Amino acid sequence: VSSQCKILRCNSEYVAATLNLRGSNRNAAYCNALRSYSHCTRKTARTCRGDLAYHSAVHGIEDLMIQNNCSKEGPTSPPRPRPPAPNHQGFESLDICNYEKSFLYKHGQPPGYQHCAAFGDPHIRTFHDEFHTCRVEGSWPLLDNDYLFVQATSSPVAKGSNATVTSKLTIIFKNMKECIDQKVYQAEIDNLPAAFEDGSVNGGERPGGSSLAIRERSPGRHVEIRAEYIGTTIAVRQAGRQLSFSIRAAEEVARAFTEEQDLQLCVGGCPRSQRISRSACCRGRAAAETARALCKEMLPVEDVYFQSCVFDVVTSGDANFTMAAHGALEDARVFLPNAEKLHIFQ
Repeated sequence: VSSQCKILRCNSEYVAATLNLRGSNRNAAYCNALRSYSHCTRKTARTCRGDLAYHSAVHGIEDLMIQNNCSKEGPTSPPRPRPPAPNHQGFESLDICNYEKSFLYKHGQPPGYQHCAAFGDPHIRTFHDEFHTCRVEGSWPLLDNDYLFVQATSSPVAKGSNATVTSKLTIIFKNMKECIDQKVYQAEIDNLPAAFEDGSVNGGERPGGSSLAIRERSPGRHVEIRAEYIGTTIAVRQAGRQLSFSIRAAEEVARAFTEEQDLQLCVGGCPRSQRISRSACCRGRAAAETARALCKEMLPVEDVYFQSCVFDVVTSGDANFTMAAHGALEDARVFLPNAEKLHIFQ
């Protein structure tokens, strides 16, 4: 009995150690967890020689340690209390509504994630780190896949202006087996509810209902929706007279769509005919210098978030738009799996 490959236990201990990492010492704790994971795989190496999940985990650990600048020597995570023995239905029936755990169980490594955002004029940061400023008046889909539908409705930032802002967001979490009932979330300017349309704050009566949850981070200003069953977190914010949307989605979820679902601003950006040049707004205007000074206070790095901020403040005349770009950058800092991709320069 003792000569069995124990890679699944290593995997589950790693997931438990990294599930709720927060705060300033997150990176150190993450490196501790990776060292523990590596130590666990070494202990079971002899009995796992022919196991694909084992080899996949070993390579995954090496990559993650390099990406996060973790040294091979150092402290490890404290041992976790041993969970109760699983029932005879096996792992999948217990954890099917925790995407990260079940992905790790199946593939021997954590899932990859992608980030998309829409804020301000609107500016779109796609899952592929492309960046567009868009006209897109009316309603346009940000996402349309097997799990999620997200629609943004835009209206002109000022009378006669080409520039538009997001005035309404509709997010549909599609019905999923034993995890959640279909849930709809709607936000409009000055109405950022901390509940779904039906008044609930989770995925409903199903066994995995708690795997979808909504909470208010700042009343009337910032709502976060966690969808653990699809490895996805969404932030909706209001800054000034506009709404913004940010998402961190598991790669598998972001890619789960057909050819017919080809119009998704988070996937392909905005169509060419709808793109606006950010530099066109700000040539030779004294207002641009004032906008640059305002934006510099909130956004010291002159990347696309800074450029978008200048564009929005000049176009709208509203200094509150500095908060839109700042909020989008803060979401990206939390949601982006690769910190090196945080800033985009064009």
